Amino acid sequence: MDKSLPIVDAHHHFWDLSLGKHPWLCREPWIHMRYGDYSAIRCDYMPQDYFRDAHGFQVVKSVYVETEWDPDDPLGEVDWIKGVMQEHGYPNAVVAQAWLDAEDVAEVLAAHGASGVVRGVRHKPTVTHSPHMPSPHPRGCMSETRWRDGYALLARHGLSFDLQAVHWHMAEAASLARDFPGTTIIINHTALPADRSESGLLAWRRSLETIAAEPNVAIKISGIGMPGRPWTVAANRRPVLDTIAIFGADRCMFASNYPVDRMAGSYREIFGGFLTITAGLPDADRRKLFHDNAVRYYRL
Repeated sequence: MDKSLPIVDAHHHFWDLSLGKHPWLCREPWIHMRYGDYSAIRCDYMPQDYFRDAHGFQVVKSVYVETEWDPDDPLGEVDWIKGVMQEHGYPNAVVAQAWLDAEDVAEVLAAHGASGVVRGVRHKPTVTHSPHMPSPHPRGCMSETRWRDGYALLARHGLSFDLQAVHWHMAEAASLARDFPGTTIIINHTALPADRSESGLLAWRRSLETIAAEPNVAIKISGIGMPGRPWTVAANRRPVLDTIAIFGADRCMFASNYPVDRMAGSYREIFGGFLTITAGLPDADRRKLFHDNAVRYYRL
């Protein structure tokens, strides 16, 4: 395992809970978390904590992704993380919060575009909890007119869109990609392949094939831990290699999702696992996956 390979961590978080800006971390009741009990991460997580976890790996740049900060203050999160950047030199780019169906979305996106650090936004769309449920039509889904009106403004400000949605919504996302070809979609957490049965992985793979057909879509390989199970190479080799096979080495990037994925495995287990799984790939492809693609997509 070669830890000297330069890494751009394409998806991680910081938070200072003394600010009281993270309802899901600071208040009751707890939200549903796919990894289960998240009490272990209900504490401050700042650059010094991240680099303690990442010790031994050559993390040269990183991308901060919004942390479900107070939804009434999306610009406050950007102001705060800019201060962290000035003090610590990390992160090096931001995926900010934006509610695409909000009344003030135009003003928020304009501010993000002018911030100098925001490269994209994330608004987790309304999704179903099972592939067998009917497609949602409430406020906040990717097919809703009001949501799409906000999405249409992203290209004007040079912003990409980080999409966190379960894989059975990838056909809906593919329609979004086709309708707005000037906006790059970056899928978060490998489209969440939670069902590791043969039928579950087949459905996940078909969903990835659907969305990968759109040239303005990339994907982050992250968030593939399983609740109650250790993060191992054996458990995660197939999702990693299948994703790379479907999207190609030019449209994938690795990310830690730390500290959330600390509930699934240590940084060494996760990024060391990525290194081990890709050991047989050409050196040029590995550099793209661990470094170059994130630099390109997030304009580092």
